[in-house]
Amino acid sequence: MVELATRVFQAARAGDTATVAAYVDAGLPANLANDRGDTLVMLAAYHGRPATVAALLERGADPDRPNDRGQTPLAGAVFKGETAVVRTLLDHGADPHTGHPTAAEAARMFGKTELLEDFGPAPDHPGGPK
Repeated sequence: MVELATRVFQAARAGDTATVAAYVDAGLPANLANDRGDTLVMLAAYHGRPATVAALLERGADPDRPNDRGQTPLAGAVFKGETAVVRTLLDHGADPHTGHPTAAEAARMFGKTELLEDFGPAPDHPGGPK
């Protein structure tokens, strides 16, 4: 089982969407996580694989599931400057105001202010989403 998981995690990192999708379609959990809590979505997002991210989300993966450090796939994509992945995650309902740091906080920290407009105000901010 460890060998299978290792193979699928590597496929997610490499953007081998067909392989990842086939394993999930065959019953592998879409939210499979490694020993650090990094899900397949997190690994694909961090390595700039928007098609793999989309395939996993379309198969029920959680776009907001944090790893053991509280980081979300969206914050990881912001950190890495993976704009296509950011857009894919947002299109699939990722919340830019969850995790630690949040994706919005990461965008501010790393000067990616162009993303902040897409993220909108935090829910507790007046006029923000409820």
